[in-house]
Amino acid sequence: MNGLTMMILAVVVLGGAYLIYGRYLAKKWGVDPEAKTPAYELEDGVDYVPADTNVVFGHQFASIAGAGPINGPIQAAMFGWLPVMLWILLGGVFFGAVQDFSAMFASVKNKGRSIGYIIELYIGTLGKRLFLLFTWLFSILVVAAFADIVAGTFNGFDAGGAKITANGAVATTSMLFIVFAVALGFYLKYTKLNKWVNTAVAVAFLIISVAAGLAMPVYIPQGAWLIFVFIYVIVACVTPVWALLQPRDYLNSYLLIAMIVGAVVGICVYNPAMNLPSFTGFKMVSANGSISYLFPALFVTIACGAVSGFHSLVSSGTASKQIKNEKNMLPVSFGAMLLESLLAITALIAAGFVASKEGLPAGTPPQLFAQAISVFLTSIGLPESVCYTLITLAISAFALTSLDSVARVGRIAFQEFFTDDSIAPENRSPLNKFLTNKYTATILTLLLCYVLSRAGYASIWPLFGSANQLLSALSLIACAVFLKKTNRQGAMLWGPMVIMLGVTFTALALKIKELVGALTVQFVFGNALQLVFAVLLLVLGVIVAFEGIKKLIGKEEGSTTEKSVKKAAVS
Repeated sequence: MNGLTMMILAVVVLGGAYLIYGRYLAKKWGVDPEAKTPAYELEDGVDYVPADTNVVFGHQFASIAGAGPINGPIQAAMFGWLPVMLWILLGGVFFGAVQDFSAMFASVKNKGRSIGYIIELYIGTLGKRLFLLFTWLFSILVVAAFADIVAGTFNGFDAGGAKITANGAVATTSMLFIVFAVALGFYLKYTKLNKWVNTAVAVAFLIISVAAGLAMPVYIPQGAWLIFVFIYVIVACVTPVWALLQPRDYLNSYLLIAMIVGAVVGICVYNPAMNLPSFTGFKMVSANGSISYLFPALFVTIACGAVSGFHSLVSSGTASKQIKNEKNMLPVSFGAMLLESLLAITALIAAGFVASKEGLPAGTPPQLFAQAISVFLTSIGLPESVCYTLITLAISAFALTSLDSVARVGRIAFQEFFTDDSIAPENRSPLNKFLTNKYTATILTLLLCYVLSRAGYASIWPLFGSANQLLSALSLIACAVFLKKTNRQGAMLWGPMVIMLGVTFTALALKIKELVGALTVQFVFGNALQLVFAVLLLVLGVIVAFEGIKKLIGKEEGSTTEKSVKKAAVS
């Protein structure tokens, strides 16, 4: 199979899924265009902020994608292109898009509350507490992995000390992005002009940033950039969403979608060959002797692009609080997930193009992706060096966007874990007030993230993938219980839920075994910290899954109408 055939197949499958399956779910669950959404009902100018569909879509897509749909498929390509393609398409439609849509729908129907609160309401307080702890640990893994990726794309020097012009240009442009995002946030908040005017302003900011980056690259080592990234994330975590999160994601969405459109056009014109074998086997042995099995490695390596538990945190943690009309949930959640699956297919085609009989060449997945797509774009007359810089910039923008989104989610989970709604804020102890303070929660969370990031993303990624997919299973359980309690059809969540539980419990058990073996040979702090995380995630996941499934298959204590459930959610 060549790249063009694979791309056409993906567009047909994903486009058809949106038009048929997505609309079916919206009708089956009862999306109500006349209902007042939490963005208006609870508008506070900080988290609950009504946003146009294109703005909240930009936030959702930029936040959920990150570097995941590029890293995962390229790393999993060792099993061959066929299993990777099948998992991306089938997982993206029947697992990922369903999870994202159901999580956003459940949140919007419950005052924009997070999955943690939904678990408390429909499963119980114990389940919520444990899920919040799980979410916090997971967020630390994500931030640690993505911070290292971002710092790497900004790194101005290679191993030999020579300057990397593309990375220097990416660093300059990214810094200007942040400045222009703040300016755009104030502009969007106080001008209230036509959306086409807003789009023109955003595109102008984008072009200026890119042009300045190409003209004035900055060269700073990766270690310094890592510190800067964490300082930025601390600020972004506590800033109102309209001042940085919304406009920055709005700016990035144009760059990211332009990258995807350019990549698709380049593939269609260039029609790259697929140099990867269709299938290499169920067992793979790496150069260092480590063994990977198709099950569960494929399904945790490819998270973003197929199904990712992190998406449920964005759908229910930030995006649901910005939805102006319930009908917007379908394109924002279901649509954004399918677009991410298309990006994952693009990454697979890129991997197939740069591969040889010996396998993939040296380099990180983002580097291989940028290398391939920049060659494709030469077929339409664009210079390869400029394209490489722009694609690297887009990947960095993906990862940076996910960074502050998931850091905000981790900060909120930390605060919610120590919040007791039965006690009035003025009656809480000084220690409790300290722990629930947003600045305290942010700094404590990111301090652990920084320590773990020193291990490097390649070391963290397998554990991140396992935790991410377990989170997706827990989210599917919570949404299935919500649909059952509100007398809606939720059978389409059961299959993905059971499969992901089997995948992730197996993957975490194997990861724990691997880490224990490594630590018995030599003690490495990074491995010891990962082992603690792996054990905690496995134990918490088992308990939360047990509590949720018990509610899901148990008999109803009494008939519960949606109206009474909503009343309970408010109280």
